[in-house]
Amino acid sequence: MRVSQLLNPTLREVPAEAEVVSHQLMLRAGFIRKAAAGIYTYLPLGWKVIRKIEQIIREEMDVKGGQEVMLPIMQPAELWKESGRWDVYGPEMFRLKDRHNREFCLGPTHEEIITDLVRSEVRSYKQLPLLLYQIQNKYRDERRPRFGLMRGREFIMKDLYSFDKDLPGLLESYDKMYKAYERIFTRCGLTFRAVEADAGAIGGTGGTHEFMVLADSGEAAVVFCKECDYAANVEKAECLPRLVPTDDSLKVMNGEIHTPGTKTIDQVANILKINKTSLIKTMVYKGDDKYFVVLVRGDREINEIKVNNSLGPFVNLRMAQPEEVLSLLKCEPGFVGPIGIDNDIVIAADLEVAEMESLVCGANKKDYHLVNVKCGQDFVPTKTLDLRMVVTGEPCLKCKGKLQEARGIEVGQVFNLGKKYSESLKATYLDDKGHEQYCLMGCYGIGVSRTMAAAIEQNYDNNGIIWPMPIAPYHCIIVPVSLKDEEVVSTAEALYKELTELGVETVLDDRDERAGVKFKDSDLVGYPLRITIGKKTLAEGKVELNNRRTGEAQLVTAEDACALVKAIVDEALK
Repeated sequence: MRVSQLLNPTLREVPAEAEVVSHQLMLRAGFIRKAAAGIYTYLPLGWKVIRKIEQIIREEMDVKGGQEVMLPIMQPAELWKESGRWDVYGPEMFRLKDRHNREFCLGPTHEEIITDLVRSEVRSYKQLPLLLYQIQNKYRDERRPRFGLMRGREFIMKDLYSFDKDLPGLLESYDKMYKAYERIFTRCGLTFRAVEADAGAIGGTGGTHEFMVLADSGEAAVVFCKECDYAANVEKAECLPRLVPTDDSLKVMNGEIHTPGTKTIDQVANILKINKTSLIKTMVYKGDDKYFVVLVRGDREINEIKVNNSLGPFVNLRMAQPEEVLSLLKCEPGFVGPIGIDNDIVIAADLEVAEMESLVCGANKKDYHLVNVKCGQDFVPTKTLDLRMVVTGEPCLKCKGKLQEARGIEVGQVFNLGKKYSESLKATYLDDKGHEQYCLMGCYGIGVSRTMAAAIEQNYDNNGIIWPMPIAPYHCIIVPVSLKDEEVVSTAEALYKELTELGVETVLDDRDERAGVKFKDSDLVGYPLRITIGKKTLAEGKVELNNRRTGEAQLVTAEDACALVKAIVDEALK
C-alpha cells in the first residue's frame, strides 16, 4: 500500500471529545471517525487491526472445535419474553416495532436466539457437544457512551455458546474456552489477568471469569495475589472478616449520645473521638418494591453487587431516597440504626458487624447515636453475609498473601450458564436411555473493538501508538527522505517490492512531504518497523532500520534490510 493512496487522515491536535489515550490516538492516527455518540466508522487502518484480531480469534475458536455461524441482529421479543429477560434487561436494550406492530430488539447478546436454534435442531445426545460462535455487531443503548470504543452503543463482539449433555462436558467446554482466551490475548501481545467476576445480566448458576487487560485507564478495579493465582474483580472478591480491637473510648460512654448535625461516619467519629472501625454504617436500600437495611463497619464500603446477588436479584436496586427513609423508619438518614426496626424489614449485616464486640450506631432519632451496642444482643440481623468491598492489603482467600490492586479493561468473559436458558426455552435432548434432558450451556464473549482500544491503552508513548506486531495494521513502513533523489526513490521502490514478495505487510510513504511529517505520522500510526532511506546513508550502501517499540535505530545494508525485517516479523508472529 502506498500512503498517497491510503485513506489515513491524521490529526496533530488532540480532539476535545476524547478522554482516554486510545480514543485520542485512534482519532489522531486516522483509525476511526465518530458518526454519533458511541457509534464509529472504522477507516482502513482501523479495520485492518479489527480483521487481524478477528483472524486470531477465529483460528483459536476453530482449533477448539468451534463452528462459526451468523445470527440475526434483529431479534423477536417473543424469545426474550420466553426467557424472562425482556423486562429484566432494562433501558440498555434497543427496542423497535415493525409495520405490523410486532416487537423486536437489536441484539445486545444472543443467548435466546442461539438456544432457539439448538432446541429446533438438536434431538439426541449424539449431536452434543456443540460449540457455535459468531463475530458481529452488538447494540446497547448506553446511558453515557464514552471512551471511544471502550463503551459504545454499537460494538463488535465474538460470542461463542457451548451446549453439553452433562456437567463434565460443560466444564470441559469452559476449560477449552478459558485456555483459548489465554492464547488469543497472548497472541495479540497483551498483558492480562483472568479474574473471578460477577455474571451480571447474562446470569447463570456457575462460575464466570473476566479477562482484564491491565492498564491505568481501566474502568474496573481488580485485586490479585502475587503469591498464588487468585485474582478477582473487586465487585466479586470475597472478604474475610478482619477484626479490630474495641476502642477504649467506648468504655466510658453508654446509651444514647447527643450527636447534633452528624450525618456522616467521619462526623460521628470526630464528635465522639473514636475510630471509624467502632461505628456501623446503616444504609437503607430499595430492590424493586422491597426495602431492606444493610450494615457494614464504618470504615468499609458496601458492595452493591454482593447485596443484589445475596438479597435479590433485583431488576432495579438503589439506595432509598431521604423521604422514603423518613416515611419507612420515621427517622432522617444519617441517624438510622438497626435497633427497633420493624420485623418485616430485612436487616442484612456484613460478617464483620457480627464479630464486633461493641459498636456505635444511629439511634433512629434525629441528632442521636447509641453507644456500646452489641450485635446479637441489642439487635439480631435477619442475614449475616459478605457485603463489603475488598481493599488492598487484605489477606488472600487462597494463601493468606496480601492482595494488590490494579486497573483493568475487560476484553472478554466466560460464563458457566448451566440450565438458565435451556430450561426457560426448553432446549432438550434425549439421553442414551431415551429420557429427555436439558442441555447445559456456557457462553463466552470477546469485545473485538474493545480489544483494539485496550491494546493501545497498553502500548503507546508521547509520539503515538506502538502496535504489537500480530495486530499492527502493517508490519513495516518505508520512508524515502526525498522524492527528488532518483536513487533514494528507486531503492525505496525496490525494497517495497521485495518486502511485499516476502509476505511482509508494507507501506511505502510516497508522499511529497517533509521527512519530519512522514516520521511523525509513522510514529503516530505505530508501524512496528520503519526503513528510512536517505541520500547520505545510501551513499554508503545503507539504510536505517528503526524499531518503534525499543526506539533502536541501526544502519544495515540495503541488500540485507529486507531479510532482517522478515526475520524480525516472523519471530514476533510465532
